[in-house]
Amino acid sequence: QVQLVESGGGLVQPGGSLRLSCAASGIIFRFYDMGWYRQAPGKQRELVAVISSGGSTNFADSVKGRFTISRDNAENTVYLQMNSLKPEDSADYYCHARREIGIAKYDYWGQGTQVTVSS
Repeated sequence: QVQLVESGGGLVQPGGSLRLSCAASGIIFRFYDMGWYRQAPGKQRELVAVISSGGSTNFADSVKGRFTISRDNAENTVYLQMNSLKPEDSADYYCHARREIGIAKYDYWGQGTQVTVSS
């Protein structure tokens, strides 16, 4: 059974920092591209950051320079370090795991963790 369990969300003031964690089980973690998505009320889910199985990273323009993504393959965990947080970063943040083997695609989602940026 595949599980992605996020943690680290909460309430933070503008300009503050949070680090989200996503612990994976039931998959061979090192073979998966891992990503963080977010969804604010009334908006579509959007990609925040992704780190490939090889360690390459990509970020949404809105978070470049403020967020970093990293992974620890020994701990089967992916992290999202969020600095200089803004109210518009408030959303539910979801961890995503993806792998393609030929034409087969494997996608898994976590249950989400809420981030609220407010004074």
